[in-house]
Amino acid sequence: MPARLLFARRLVLVTSLLLAVPSLSHASPIVFAAGGNNTVASILPTVASFQTAIGGINNASNAGPLSSGRREINWDGGGVTTPSPVGTPMDTFLNTRGARQTTNGTGFLQAQAGDLGDPTYATEFLAFSPTRLFTPVGSNITDVTFFIPGTNGASPAAVSAFGAVFSDVDTSTSTRLDFFGLNNTLLTTLFAPAGTVANQSLSFAGVLFNAGELISRVRITTGTGALGLPEGPGTDLVVMDDFIFAEPTAVPEPFTLALVGAGLIAARTARRRRT
Repeated sequence: MPARLLFARRLVLVTSLLLAVPSLSHASPIVFAAGGNNTVASILPTVASFQTAIGGINNASNAGPLSSGRREINWDGGGVTTPSPVGTPMDTFLNTRGARQTTNGTGFLQAQAGDLGDPTYATEFLAFSPTRLFTPVGSNITDVTFFIPGTNGASPAAVSAFGAVFSDVDTSTSTRLDFFGLNNTLLTTLFAPAGTVANQSLSFAGVLFNAGELISRVRITTGTGALGLPEGPGTDLVVMDDFIFAEPTAVPEPFTLALVGAGLIAARTARRRRT
């Protein structure tokens, strides 16, 4: 068999084996979660602990790749109060923060609570960082993917931690974050805690992986349906505020991943033979 063909077949085999590696074991994620009342102070200690754990430095809009720190999106535009509708994908923060948002709805909206489509939302939702909140339009699903800041989406990336602030989570199972790894394998699911007051409550939910796992995508399900539905039994409308995530790092090249996967499998096989 020609050496080139043999090499190609071995590479396919190793890559296939790699796809099984994430399912072998995962370290338990470190969870940060709090359900508070209608004051920022009620969840601030948990948010601050998460910020410190994933990187004490806010890298703001500095171009990457950077070796440490974190990124944040607060949807406020430096104090802007007017609504900012945008379609999907939403690339407003793709170059500056390294995050792209997509939805199966029609797009997204950054706005104050009373400008989210119903004036009564002014007494239902509360901003964690003044003054605007964030929501998908026509859906309650938001997918977040990551890129190296400063590359305008040219360099895919992954993160080791992600968390988000939510407003008016009424039930403990309505709002969730699903974290996916490099091969789109589900790493873990985290539900946002319910708030402690009926309206304008704040909640935070986030996870940190510290054993080498990387998050390539986060799917956020906010409440039981899209904004516009009347709230009542079985309906929980939820919106988002600050996104906080670890500095995006470059996704390893497929060949490098294959070598890593082969090494892990070989190590496991060697250990089994010794026992």
